Amino acid sequence: MLENAPVQQLTFDGLTIEGYSRAAVQSYWRIGELRLLFDMGLQPWDFMGVDTCFITHAHLDHIAALPVYVARRRMMKMSPPTIYLPAPALPAAQMLLKTISRLDRGSMPCELIGVEAGDEISLGRELVVQCLPTVHTVPSLAFVVYQLRRKLKPEFQGLQGHEIRDLRLQGVEVTQEIRLPWLAYTGDTAPQAWDQHPVLMQAKVLITEMTFVAPSHRKEKIHKHGHSHLDDWVARRDAFRNERIIASHFSTRYGPKQIQRLVQRSLPDMLEGRLHLWI
Repeated sequence: MLENAPVQQLTFDGLTIEGYSRAAVQSYWRIGELRLLFDMGLQPWDFMGVDTCFITHAHLDHIAALPVYVARRRMMKMSPPTIYLPAPALPAAQMLLKTISRLDRGSMPCELIGVEAGDEISLGRELVVQCLPTVHTVPSLAFVVYQLRRKLKPEFQGLQGHEIRDLRLQGVEVTQEIRLPWLAYTGDTAPQAWDQHPVLMQAKVLITEMTFVAPSHRKEKIHKHGHSHLDDWVARRDAFRNERIIASHFSTRYGPKQIQRLVQRSLPDMLEGRLHLWI
């Protein structure tokens, strides 16, 4: 496979998480088992086979490769992809594809769908994606992927199998749907979004940002521009209930060794070993 973009990989709980993220450079992620992409700051050739993408916001490091992705799938005679993005960005994204189509003299077949905070997108019988508002300088959303399960209602627990069968034959609904937050992806956000939506901190896997890590960078300014600081993580360390946490989107002001040193100094146990730095 052609390697045209850097990709890191982490496997956890049956999920293979791949991608790359640097602030103001590019962010893109693939969850192969879920057949989902998140953000499109660049388009690794190998990611082209996934036909569903969720874009958190319209800054270039998160959306610049949208026309590349659509055009490559058309060129390879693949079905048009489905792309979800914040509704306020939809008209401009449509115009972008039309402009590129005129320049490229090729069609841009895809389904662009604007979504709002609170919307839910069903992805088959076992998955649903919830859209949650985040705090950034342009309209932005986080996405939570839930596993859907059926569980016996409490009042029927303890019954024998034949008794449950008889109830079902009588038309009684004996099970209820439960939702398990499997993966949460925030894109760029100030930490207030974590506080406002506890499910982000409860999902089994959380992919979020830690753009700034140096003590000299002022948190007030960072929050104003819709980002988080290492100190925000320290202040909320007990709120992270996730089994695996990926910190990403580090500023280009820092090198990998500096990021590692500063994070380990502030969080020496790396959140009990659950924190993974995407550097």
